[in-house]
Amino acid sequence: MSTTAEIPQNKEAVQVDEPTSNGTSTDTITLRKAHKRREYVQLGALFWCLFLAGWNDGSTGPLLLRFEEVYNVNHTVVSLIFVLACVGFVAGALFNMHFSPRLGFGKLVVMGASLQVIAYALQSAALPFPAFVIAYTINGVGLAVQDAQANGYVACLTEAAETKMGLLHAIYGLGALCAPLVATQFAYLPHWSFHFLVSLGLALVNLILAVTIFRFKTQDECLHEIGYESREKGASEHSEFRKILGRKTVHLIAFFALVYVGVEVTIGGWTVTYIVTERGGGKAAGYISSGFFGGLTAGRVCLLWLNKLAGERRVLFAYAALSIGLEIIVWRVRHLVGNAIAVSFVGFFLGPMYPIIMNHASRILPPWILTGAIGWVASLGQAGSALFPFVTGALAEEYGTESLQPLLIAMMAFMMIIWAVVPNHKIQ
Repeated sequence: MSTTAEIPQNKEAVQVDEPTSNGTSTDTITLRKAHKRREYVQLGALFWCLFLAGWNDGSTGPLLLRFEEVYNVNHTVVSLIFVLACVGFVAGALFNMHFSPRLGFGKLVVMGASLQVIAYALQSAALPFPAFVIAYTINGVGLAVQDAQANGYVACLTEAAETKMGLLHAIYGLGALCAPLVATQFAYLPHWSFHFLVSLGLALVNLILAVTIFRFKTQDECLHEIGYESREKGASEHSEFRKILGRKTVHLIAFFALVYVGVEVTIGGWTVTYIVTERGGGKAAGYISSGFFGGLTAGRVCLLWLNKLAGERRVLFAYAALSIGLEIIVWRVRHLVGNAIAVSFVGFFLGPMYPIIMNHASRILPPWILTGAIGWVASLGQAGSALFPFVTGALAEEYGTESLQPLLIAMMAFMMIIWAVVPNHKIQ
């Protein structure tokens, strides 16, 4: 049999696609490197987006007492900032699911970033209390949309997906760690609202990154730039949200996220007030919030190996049990330094939980609803960051801030119950 048929007729193709020693063509290697660089750029923009989300959540705690002083309001009234933020988060969640098929990834990310710029501009002006809290609603919509899109996007990256999701939320923790360090300084200055000028600067950078890197493109177009094929059946970005809302598993995961994020932000937001009123903490008490979020960041990175070794489903129960034990120490041991250390370790063990639930959702949910479903989970989780701190504020006004620790312990135990009923198998 003649071998001429096996010889390529296109000589130019032979020259360009010359194989290397390991059998891979030089063009393929170059393309892979280009895709990898582009992926790092995209991830960098999404990391900054989550950094800003963490910054936003970490700013509130050290400033709560100043809000009460400036606007002459009690714990319940000041907690309206959480209520209106919750309204924004839920509205953003529904908006995201409904308009994702129509607007697409790039446009929604830019829209969310723009809303944050508007919100911080209003807050930096120290407007009257009604206008000040309405800005939290605007910010809530922007955060919910960006959080949903960022989580959905990273969930579609099949290579080292668990690590990338863990890093994404570690960056959130880093933002929440940095914010109290700055907010604590502004909390005792005459121009306390200038803290939001710093937030405004970070939000402007976020908007510029969203416009220049994603350029209003759809998720499939952005994924194609880094070498990923279009997802099956047009992906969840093109699915109707009633298909998402009709699945019980999605709601179970979303409810877990709601309670988890509520616990996380309640600790970060109200622990400073608790330490000041119950443990006699001074001006430096705001740094305890940084300690909590510092532990959160460290846990999301340092415990990645344990998540893989022990299995994410099993290890989450252990983290919850350890967190409950540490909260009991904060509640029953009246020692300022000991409480601060315990709060940091609570953050360390709570930290991995959010990336775990996102990874679990990507494993068990059908690919054609994945982005929309994870968007709903992330957005409802953000609603928890507003709902539970408000409940905490109302209880603190009625029963005192000592009610914080029993409430947190009960919420953590409830999280374990929800996790126990979340399916552990692929859902069709």
